[in-house]
Amino acid sequence: MRRVIISVLGPDRPGIIAATARILFDNACNIENVSQTILQNEFSGIFIVTTPAELGIGDLNERLRQGLAPLRQHVFVKAVSDAPPVFDTGGSEPFVITTRGPDQKGLVARITEVIARHGVNVTNLQAVFRGGEAPGDNIMIYEVDVPPETDAEELQQDLRERARELGLTISIQHRRIFETINRV
Repeated sequence: MRRVIISVLGPDRPGIIAATARILFDNACNIENVSQTILQNEFSGIFIVTTPAELGIGDLNERLRQGLAPLRQHVFVKAVSDAPPVFDTGGSEPFVITTRGPDQKGLVARITEVIARHGVNVTNLQAVFRGGEAPGDNIMIYEVDVPPETDAEELQQDLRERARELGLTISIQHRRIFETINRV
């Protein structure tokens, strides 16, 4: 068995995951991980899949492409590397950084530059852009892993300074605290 990563992108509509899963099942593949979201009107799905050794990556890509063409989806398949991870999360602490304020060009670039400079890894990023009558209500949620060698106070100070420069309010919380406060 070999592991591959598959990305599926295209206009959202019902049945995309069902069609993708059916094609994978019909080709003796097993879905190990999946992350899917809708961005505005666009479907975005990423699958980690084990495939039988005799099924070539090009063949799988073509079968997915043909099977998902009626749904107007674009497909990309590549092998998953067996190399050790570049970023070791051992001992890292999960935090959630939330910014609120007006949308502006370079917002994500300028916040993530600070995060990267401190050796912190972004594991998930979500944006809710309200625009319209409440442009100040735009929210960005960065889930990050902070390694033990990172000076958390310095990271928070640099993020707060960058948020001030951008006219944003910012919240930085350990993920357990964030989840407890925001439990529905």
